[in-house]
Amino acid sequence: MNQIVEEVRVGKRYALYLPRSVVKALGIREGDKLTLTVEGDAIVLRKSKSFFEIALEIKKVLRLSPEEIERISLEAQEEMLGESNED
Repeated sequence: MNQIVEEVRVGKRYALYLPRSVVKALGIREGDKLTLTVEGDAIVLRKSKSFFEIALEIKKVLRLSPEEIERISLEAQEEMLGESNED
């Protein structure tokens, strides 16, 4: 990714508005979460990853078949709801 350097102004109540070029480059939409980190005298904003994006990146160590997943899901539902979900 090309480096983008933009100057922003601190607004009322310390609000920062992201420049359109940054929003477009990162694909940021209203409601997205960003992670703010202070590194020395710098503020670093990173687009937060969703649970599913992180899950896709993590090395998988457990392998389950769809049938095993269904069985485990039904058992958990039965335990939580106190009823059998058998057809």
